[in-house]
Amino acid sequence: MTSRRAAPCFIVPPHMLRAIAENGSPGERRDALATLLASERFRTRRQLVAGLPLMTPAGEKRRTIFDAHHGTSLPGRLARSEGQGETGDATADEAYDGAGATFDLYFDAWGRNSVDDRGMRLDSSVHYGSGYDNAFWNGTQMVYGDGDGKLFTRFTVAIDVIGHELTHGVTAHEANLEYQDQPGALNESISDVFGSLVKQRALQQTAISADWLIGAGLFTKRVAGMALRSLETPGTAYDDPVLGKDPQPGHMSDYVETSDDDGGVHINSGIPNRAFYLAATAIGGFAWEKAGRIWYVALRDRFRKTTDFAQAARLTAAVAEELYGKAGREAAAVRDAWSAVGLPAA
Repeated sequence: MTSRRAAPCFIVPPHMLRAIAENGSPGERRDALATLLASERFRTRRQLVAGLPLMTPAGEKRRTIFDAHHGTSLPGRLARSEGQGETGDATADEAYDGAGATFDLYFDAWGRNSVDDRGMRLDSSVHYGSGYDNAFWNGTQMVYGDGDGKLFTRFTVAIDVIGHELTHGVTAHEANLEYQDQPGALNESISDVFGSLVKQRALQQTAISADWLIGAGLFTKRVAGMALRSLETPGTAYDDPVLGKDPQPGHMSDYVETSDDDGGVHINSGIPNRAFYLAATAIGGFAWEKAGRIWYVALRDRFRKTTDFAQAARLTAAVAEELYGKAGREAAAVRDAWSAVGLPAA
């Protein structure tokens, strides 16, 4: 058995929190700074997942929801266990349902038995901190803040955020992509892709009818924005006086060279995000059935710690050819999608 060292992965990127700290009201600035400081503490306290849990029967969910009661000690007090009825606390029940929807996508679509493929228990802590503007996977469990109520609502409201963060656990147990530069941006993109697929499957949306937004519903009505990110049109998710403008590029010609955000992992992820969107909509139907399978098999079997964008393009194209034929429309869609964002897959 092997252990995985996993850095905590956060849904709200640091550039957005810093914008709030610079442009927000005194209360908004206070909450953003507190969130940034808490996030940095988790980053420096990288958690070791010590060994793998015992194998559990395939398809058997094990969800446990804890209530941190606005403290920062994890996991908190038990709120709901697998099989128990609703608590009446929307946050706890959304965390429970979102973890279940994520488990179901991976198991029903691709035969994966939880995050680690061995039936790992899906633990979540809700009501973390006070005015905490983030949600994250810390290597062993999910943690959700309630937001500040001014810019952000509760972080369990968006099922794709739940799918996004749990997918960081899947990536850590498979390719274990380095959380830096292009491998890190690919890591973030994979979480956006599968987070979106969790939502699409829960809503039974086709690739054409889906909104391809990450975090729709997180912003309050005060914010000029639709979501945290858009896979369809990176750079258009928000443009707000406090949060700033969405900085994501959708093409390699606009790739952002930066030392911030671990080399722009939340920024440059827009490029592979758009490639997946283009491939999925060109293939059509339910995106998890073919496009999602291609990306999942590539993550599981082909990607390595240092896989960059160009390698991801070639590897996903190769997987599409193996699954659906070299001359098939699926492989052509994948090649054309990567080419459209400046990354020829040939």
